Amino acid sequence: MKIDRLIAIMNYLLRHGRTSAQKLAEEFEVSVRTIVRDMETLGQAGIPIQSTCGADGGYSIMDTYVMDRKLISREDHDHIITALYALLSAYADKSVEHTMDKLLPIYAHADAEESCHQSGALPVRAVQLDFSVASEDRGINESIRILENAIRQRRIVAFRYTNNENVVKQMEVEPVRLEFKWYNWYLIAFHSGHQDYCMFKLVRMEEITVLEKENTANHEERDIVLRDERKVITVTLRGHESIRSKCREYLNGEIMEEFENGDFVFRFCAPESEVYWYGVILSFGNNATILEPQSVIDRILATCDEVQKHYEKMSNE
Repeated sequence: MKIDRLIAIMNYLLRHGRTSAQKLAEEFEVSVRTIVRDMETLGQAGIPIQSTCGADGGYSIMDTYVMDRKLISREDHDHIITALYALLSAYADKSVEHTMDKLLPIYAHADAEESCHQSGALPVRAVQLDFSVASEDRGINESIRILENAIRQRRIVAFRYTNNENVVKQMEVEPVRLEFKWYNWYLIAFHSGHQDYCMFKLVRMEEITVLEKENTANHEERDIVLRDERKVITVTLRGHESIRSKCREYLNGEIMEEFENGDFVFRFCAPESEVYWYGVILSFGNNATILEPQSVIDRILATCDEVQKHYEKMSNE
């Protein structure tokens, strides 16, 4: 809508200072002529727009102009901006940038605001959340784009999915929302066959197609109940002092007992079928000894036996 674009342009100028009409046209994906008309509209609405000619010319808003900041407190503003920066780090989208442009100038001290206008710099935030790991995979980014469009259009999607047991199935579901958690992107969707909500890891989804079929229902937040069918086990190990920090960092558990020689007993819970925690334990080598359950001990023994036989076979060939 035009009013949304006008607000976004106004905030963009407050944040970035003087900007050429061409740059604004590219940023908001409209023509230069449209930008010129938008500037006239803002001026008629009482916004002090300044127009400068020449090679370094462009549009700007007078430094004395300050937006109304009564709606939210400074603390509210900082929380929102921190959340937006976190979203932007994980999800590169123009709409998020434009939302940022709307909010950044609203609650800034005059000195900091003037400094931002002059240098283009942003004030330092006390807390910063960086989820850029979520946007490193280009294939995942494309899947996000497809699924987001399907969610907005309320269209059913089809895809090939490989589950934890390495079983491949063809799926048709009603996409509800995308989530980034546990260092991965997930799709929350309604499976009409099961009449239940399910979670799918995007990295395991292939050949995603948006179908012409519409969702069977309007899904509301209160209706979404996810049932985790993965079997969760409790693992207890005795570790050498050299792996203490790694256990706390990678296994998300707690130290149950400590010994004079630096050894410790560590306990954590994890889905039995997931491979991450198991790989971490294997990387510890003989610095970690599983105490329970016996199923994990048997699994490690079987893995080590298979690896040893594999390399023995290679050396004999």
